Amino acid sequence: MIQVDRVRCCYCGGCVSVCPVDALHLAETRLLVGEDCIECGACLSACPVGALRDAEGASPVAQSWGHHSASNVQRATTGGAYDVVVVGAGPGGSVAAWHAAQAGLSVLLLEKRQEIGSPVRCAEGVAHEALIDFVEPDPAWIAARVDRARIVARASGQVVQAWEGAGGLGYVLERGVFDRVLAQRAAQAGAEVRVKAEVTGLLREDGQVRGVLVEERGRQYQVQAEVVIGADGVESRIGIWAGLDTQLPLEDAMVCAQYLLAGIDWDPGCLGYWIDEAVAPGGYAWVFPKGDGSANVGLGLQADLARDRAVAYLDRFIEGEPGLSVGSPVTLVAGNVPVSLPVHRSVTGGLLLVGDAARQVDPLTGGGIINAMLAGRLAARVAAEALQMGDTSARGLAPYQGGTQAAFGRNLARNYRLRQRFPPAERASRHFVRLFAVAAGGK
Repeated sequence: MIQVDRVRCCYCGGCVSVCPVDALHLAETRLLVGEDCIECGACLSACPVGALRDAEGASPVAQSWGHHSASNVQRATTGGAYDVVVVGAGPGGSVAAWHAAQAGLSVLLLEKRQEIGSPVRCAEGVAHEALIDFVEPDPAWIAARVDRARIVARASGQVVQAWEGAGGLGYVLERGVFDRVLAQRAAQAGAEVRVKAEVTGLLREDGQVRGVLVEERGRQYQVQAEVVIGADGVESRIGIWAGLDTQLPLEDAMVCAQYLLAGIDWDPGCLGYWIDEAVAPGGYAWVFPKGDGSANVGLGLQADLARDRAVAYLDRFIEGEPGLSVGSPVTLVAGNVPVSLPVHRSVTGGLLLVGDAARQVDPLTGGGIINAMLAGRLAARVAAEALQMGDTSARGLAPYQGGTQAAFGRNLARNYRLRQRFPPAERASRHFVRLFAVAAGGK
C-alpha cells in the first residue's frame, strides 16, 4: 500500500486526481489511502514534493533528490548560521524578523506551516492608532473599518446591560494577507524565510540556547544562532524546551470557535459582543464584520467551565440571533487563546519568547495582535543590542522582559486582576461592561 510522508505532504490533492481506483481521499489536511490501493504508482509521479512512497519505500522524487550537489547535502545537515532565528511567522515573529534584519542582523524566519497566515485563528480586530505605529493601513488586507461597538450582557436569559457607542477607528483584518505582508517586509529587509520548516528542538551549549533543529520537507538539519526568538503561538514548545514555565492552567485558557458567516444582517461598521454565561461560560461571543454582509462570528469559553464543545455553543448562539441565523458559514476555525498573566520569565540565555508563546494576550478580551508586534519589535532591538555588546546571556537579554512590562505588561496585569475580581456570574454588571468596553476599544 502507498505510504504518506506527513512532513512532506502539502495536501494539494494532485495524487487524488490521477488515482484509477479512487483509493486516495484528501480530508482537509489528511491524505488517506484506502484498502482499494493497487500500488500502480501513478500517484508517485503526480506528487510534486515526494511525499508518497510505495511498499518498498521508493519515491521517484525522493530518488532524484539523492543526486543533489555536495553543497546541498551539507545544507541539509547543517542549515547555516545566523545572528537571529525566529520561530513562527505570525505578526510577532515576522515583525521581529523584519526589525532584526533592518538592524543589519542576519535573520532566518521559520514557519512550520506551508502557508504563512493560514489557518486564521483570530477575530482579526485591531485599533487604528496601534496599527499605524507599524504599517499604514492598506485596503489589500483590511476587510472592514469599524468605529462603533455594541455590548449585550445577559443573565438568566434576560438582558441586564445593553451598551452601544462610538469609539476610536479600528479595522477587521484579512489576517491571511496581513501576515504574509509582514513576512514579505521581513524578506525585503534581508531576512531569509522558510516555510514548512518545523523546529523540533533546540541546540544548547553550556546551558545557553545556540540554535535550533529543523525538519523541512523530509530533511533534518541544525541551524546555529546567537539568539532564538520563539514566536510559535499558543501551542509553543520553544519555551518548554528552554526550561521556561509556559504551562497554561485550564481556567486561563479560552476554548474558541469561529465561523466566517456570509449573508447576515449586521451593521458593517459595528463590533458586537455578548457577555452571557449561557452563551459563553467565562468568556463572550463576538461579531466582527468583514464587509459584504459577512462577519467573523465566534465565541470563547473558559476551558474549565465548558459543558459542551465550543462549536456547539456557537451554533446555539447563532440560532438565537435572527440577524446571524440567516447566514451561512463559509469557514470554521477553532483554537485556544491564553488569558493568563504573561509568563514569569520570557527570557533565558540565547532565547526570547514573543506573543502568544509568552502569553502576552489581554486577559479580558483575548486580543493579542498588537502586543505580539510590540514584543517582536522590542525583541529585535534587544537582540541587536545584546549582539553588539557581545552578551546574549539571560542577563544580556533581560531588558526585553522589562521592556514588555513597560509597554503593555502593567495593562495585562490590571485586566487579569479585573477578570479575577469579577467571576463569570458577575460579569453582566454595569461596572464590568464598562471596563470591558474600555479594554475592547484597544484591541
